[in-house]
Amino acid sequence: MSSARSPSESLYFTERGSGRPLLLVHGLMVTGEMFEPVIEHLATRYRVIVPDLRGHGRSRGLPPPYAAAQLASDLSRLLDHLGIDSTAVLGYSQGGAIAQQLVLDFPNRCDRLVLACAFAFNMATCREKVEGHLLPLVLQVLGMRLSAKLVVSQAAPQLGKERADWLAAIMADQDRTLMVSAWKQTMAFDSRRRLAEIACPTLIIAASNDQAVPIHHAKMLHDGIAGSQLVIIDDAGHALIWTHSDEFERVTDDFLGA
Repeated sequence: MSSARSPSESLYFTERGSGRPLLLVHGLMVTGEMFEPVIEHLATRYRVIVPDLRGHGRSRGLPPPYAAAQLASDLSRLLDHLGIDSTAVLGYSQGGAIAQQLVLDFPNRCDRLVLACAFAFNMATCREKVEGHLLPLVLQVLGMRLSAKLVVSQAAPQLGKERADWLAAIMADQDRTLMVSAWKQTMAFDSRRRLAEIACPTLIIAASNDQAVPIHHAKMLHDGIAGSQLVIIDDAGHALIWTHSDEFERVTDDFLGA
């Protein structure tokens, strides 16, 4: 594995493996480290590029805005730095929103798209709007350590103590002020009217019991992106990449290798 910073914006990233490029885009309040359970497998097939998004992890020194357009632009510049014209892109959770923005703003950059536990608009129901406005308050009142434990506790029974503690530690290490700002930008993301513009082959992976990004979001993406494939993993929640790693790897391999 190698790690470096893109000189254009000092975006931190790691690389592993060789072959066709695959860009992994992490979600909110975590880092590229979230892909640790599947990175070794993917690196046997692809040149895997894993950045920390602006404001997160070792890219936290980059200033706002943390809007999807800025984060997508950062990724495009990273690909320039690496000499990659086009790549497969896998975005997880909020990373799926950034992946959509990358495809919409730089359509030639992406030849295959995987959206896992992702959304086009995360404020689609009354419950989501209430929860969306509560999260910044929770972060401000509880701080990152307690907020991380609260978030992870929902998936802890499936994750197991060791994996749950690992994930909570990644979240706890983020900067509270930056995460509040990033979450507010996430609430503003809305690609619904532009989904039809996504023309590259697209796989949508959803978890049947996802409480953070309920399955209606996957169906919205599937309906909006012409020719997209939808795979629903049974008995899985938002943490499926950690709880159902083998199934995640299998459906991703089947799609990227097609």
